[in-house]
Amino acid sequence: MAGHGGQNSKAGAGRRPASVLFVCGMNAIRSPMAEYLTRHLFGDSVYAVSAGVQAGDRDPFVEAVMAEAGIEFGAHTPSTLDELADSYFDLVVTLSPEAHHRALEMTRAQAIDVEYWPTFDPSSVAGSREQVLSAYRQVRDRLERKIRVRFE
Repeated sequence: MAGHGGQNSKAGAGRRPASVLFVCGMNAIRSPMAEYLTRHLFGDSVYAVSAGVQAGDRDPFVEAVMAEAGIEFGAHTPSTLDELADSYFDLVVTLSPEAHHRALEMTRAQAIDVEYWPTFDPSSVAGSREQVLSAYRQVRDRLERKIRVRFE
C-alpha cells in the first residue's frame, strides 16, 4: 500500500499523517464519510481507511449526500476493527464514544495517536426525507471542515 507505513511521519499535532483510520460505531455513516472525504481531498497523499466497532449496513442517505458532493461511494462495505487487514496507522480518529473507548484499548498494545472528534449520528433524526438528508449533509460538511483543518 503506497504512502502507508509512515516510519518517520508520526502524526503530531498539526502534522499531516501518512495514514489514518476513522472509526465509528458501525462503519455505515460517519467513518466512511470521513474516509471518502479524505481520499477525495488528499488523494494518495493520505492513506485513509474506516472501520466500526461493529458492522452495520450501507446507508442510502450517506450515498446520496456524498454523491451531491461529487464523491462516489463505490463498493464500500461496512467492516469492523477486527476485520482490518492492517493495524498500524499514524493516526486513529474516533467519531463516537464507543469507537473512542475501543481505540484507547488499542493503545495499550501499540503506540497510536488517537484523536476524538465527537460527531452527531444523523440516523437518529426523524422527519421528512429532506430533514433527514439535511442532518446527513451537516455531518458531511462538518467532517469535511475538520479534515481540511487537521490535514492541510
